[in-house]
Amino acid sequence: MNVLTEEFNAMRRVTVSLVLISMALMACSGRRDRSAILLFNGSGASPNDVAAVETILHSNHLDYSTVNSSRLNEMGEAQLRGYRLLIVPGGNFIDIGNSLTSSTTAKIRSAIQQGTNYLGICAGGFLAGNSSANGLNLTSGVRFGFYAAEGRGVRKAAVAIDRAGGPTLEHYWEDGPQFTGWGAVVGRYPDGTPAVVQGTFGSGWVILSGVHPEAPAGWRHGMTFRTPASVDNDFAFTLIDAALNRISLAHY
Repeated sequence: MNVLTEEFNAMRRVTVSLVLISMALMACSGRRDRSAILLFNGSGASPNDVAAVETILHSNHLDYSTVNSSRLNEMGEAQLRGYRLLIVPGGNFIDIGNSLTSSTTAKIRSAIQQGTNYLGICAGGFLAGNSSANGLNLTSGVRFGFYAAEGRGVRKAAVAIDRAGGPTLEHYWEDGPQFTGWGAVVGRYPDGTPAVVQGTFGSGWVILSGVHPEAPAGWRHGMTFRTPASVDNDFAFTLIDAALNRISLAHY
């Protein structure tokens, strides 16, 4: 009986040790029970673009959570810092910014400064700048304007983007920004202004895109593209992966 008792106690000690190790690993990893990506789908975000980003995430087997404006306003900075990447998609950057409280944008800004990464697509790119509509100002005061096609009355188009270290790709563009004055330039519009940029804000890695590489083929009606939607979508994943894993893309 003593031998059996000793064996039982030894097994129990091993089990307890394994449980404690598992708990320690979970604590060190931050949030193993939650996804690493937080996708904004609140007021001002285009439902179609949210769905397009979700398609890219699904097809590349990336776990994510969504958050609307009210929930984002309720979240604490510590909760935001538990995510590796915040994605703000296209839509109306004024409505997005105005749907958030000033304390919320301050929390987001602080979380990014402390190491949460950020990917802004179109409206999300505008929001990253020093926008008067409650922008995040990840850019040391730089405010972004529209790509020049907007001034010519063009609202959406197939736009050729030259990429550093890669082939030129035609992407879907709709009322998107150009990013003169901030970041390293990954891709350029035909007029040479920055279309895709990357850089740091504190400890956070930030990637901004003025075009929609995530756009599905269905968005292309009435326009002619030389680049297949599938190739553009692959570039969308490249941007997500780079933002998530803090990868510096080839730049000019």
